[in-house]
Formats: sequence, structure tokens, C-alpha cells
Amino acid sequence: MIAIRKFIESDRGPLKEITALCFDGVSIDQNIHKAVGPVHGHDWRWRKVRHIDADIAANAAGIFVAVDGDRPVGYITTVLDREAGIGRIPNLAVHPDAQGQGIGRRLIAAALDYMKEQGLEVAKIETLAQNEIGSRFYPRLGFREVARQIHYILPLQNGPKQAS
Repeated sequence: MIAIRKFIESDRGPLKEITALCFDGVSIDQNIHKAVGPVHGHDWRWRKVRHIDADIAANAAGIFVAVDGDRPVGYITTVLDREAGIGRIPNLAVHPDAQGQGIGRRLIAAALDYMKEQGLEVAKIETLAQNEIGSRFYPRLGFREVARQIHYILPLQNGPKQAS
């Protein structure tokens, strides 16, 4: 039986493992790695799992973890901008072995309930166009697309190209 509970410190390692598994193919960090290789001696997974530390530092109280017994199998993180009335979901992942059981939907519901309890008016989540699951899943839950963004990189060791 899968339960949803608040983050506890012993979840940090398992959440990083789930992140490394689940963001393969759908991470800006991986796209950068594919374009230029390791950056500063680190691969994309190293950079992506650091997001968990940042999410914990930003709002550990707003992280919800799906557990099978006491084993984390998924999570969602939130960041609150109370002044603006907007909550953001930076990361959502469910271990591949636990996908297809409605866990993602339950984690989103927990995050949205939390944001409502905190007095926020809007919840925001983003995904890459290459993330087919997220691109279908979020609209089914009622999220509406409001913008698209393009990410560019410039390797600094070669310097910028001169404009013609």
C-alpha cells in the first residue's frame, strides 16, 4: 500500500536516486551534457540530483514522499512565493517500478492541497517538450500551458562567436 507523507531527512538519498533514474531523457542538465559533455568535471546526473538539496533548503515542509512501506518510491517538491500567491512544483518523480499506479496524481494532489492551505492562488509546473509523459499528464490534471521557453548555452572556454 502506497502512502504519501511529508519529507524526512532520511529520504534525501533515495530521492536523489529516484531523480537520477526518472530524469534520464527529460532534463535540461542532460541536454547540456549531450551538447558539450561534462561541465566542471561533472555529468548531468550530478547536477540534476543537486536540485533535491536546493528544494529541501528552499522548502522541506513542502516536499511530499510516496512510500511503499518505508521505501520512498516517488516525491514532489514545492516552492512558495506567498507574496505573489504562486506556488511552483520544481520536481516530481516516481520510480519506474512504481509508475502507472496513480502515485504521481496523488503527489500532485498533496502538493496542491498544501499550496491551498498556505493561501496561494496559482500552482505552476513546467516540463520540457521532450517529456511526453509530463506534456500529457499535467493538462489532464487541469494545468494550462501559458508559455514556452527556449534554453540556449554557450561554452565559455571557446568564447562567444563574433556577430557578422
